[in-house]
Amino acid sequence: MAKRMQMNDQITVGPQPTAAEIESLPKDGFQSVINFRTAGEEDQPFSPEEERDRVEAVGMNYLHVPVSMDAMDSRKVDDFREKFKAIPKPLYAHCKTGKRAGAMVMMHTASEQGMTGEEALQAAEEMGFECDVPELKQFVKSYVDQHANT
Repeated sequence: MAKRMQMNDQITVGPQPTAAEIESLPKDGFQSVINFRTAGEEDQPFSPEEERDRVEAVGMNYLHVPVSMDAMDSRKVDDFREKFKAIPKPLYAHCKTGKRAGAMVMMHTASEQGMTGEEALQAAEEMGFECDVPELKQFVKSYVDQHANT
């Protein structure tokens, strides 16, 4: 598997898991999977529905929050944050490479901790998240600045 990033004891972020990797996630202690990929993305080994079936077949919970770079908005992040509270942890969050998943989880975590947008980006960088998409970086920063402690 490509690189996984453990954000804390509740959340690990990474790239799209293979079928075999999904089967091994419960052995690694994961209780849930969050998929941030949209249906029909390229290089998708299976649809979000097929992924749900695979995840649930091994006894984990599944949450699909489709996020595309051109349709990311505060409402989508708020919706994810609401659903995140209820899903069993620890969880594995992914998109194709882990960038969108990392951004979504970081916005949630930073907002909960009352960080500024700049502090959130700094923390993400220290964890090894490389955000080379200027629009995503700006969105994360402004979302966190507007939602600290919410």
